[in-house]
Amino acid sequence: MTYETLLVGLVLALLYTEATGLSPGGLVVPGYLALYLDQPFRVLGTVAVAGLTVLAFKLLSRHFLLFGRRRFVFMILFGALLAQSWALVLPRLFPGSIELRVIGWVIPGLLASSLERQKPAATIASLATVCVATYFLVRIIP
Repeated sequence: MTYETLLVGLVLALLYTEATGLSPGGLVVPGYLALYLDQPFRVLGTVAVAGLTVLAFKLLSRHFLLFGRRRFVFMILFGALLAQSWALVLPRLFPGSIELRVIGWVIPGLLASSLERQKPAATIASLATVCVATYFLVRIIP
């Protein structure tokens, strides 16, 4: 089921991007989030880390030259750093917060990159559309 979900998510994200010109958070992000739609707090935690990554980018880009490849690498690395920190610190602060784990290390950075390039509302709406479509399409296909 995992490979099918990722493949369907990739195809739907590509078709959606070509049809609308909007990125649903990257091509692989909707498939990964669709795998975890039955765990909404993990999706929420991933989106929160992506948002914090964008915020850190906006603050640090005032002092450093972060554009092009450097911007993308910063988003991936900072997203991974926050995801790992989130996994280590959050359970110690809130013992019942195991549901708030972040999905992967790369996913928050990819999502943050799209959030920064496009308007956040357009990215989140596109992401939700493709994720839900992927989730239900995979459940329909035998």
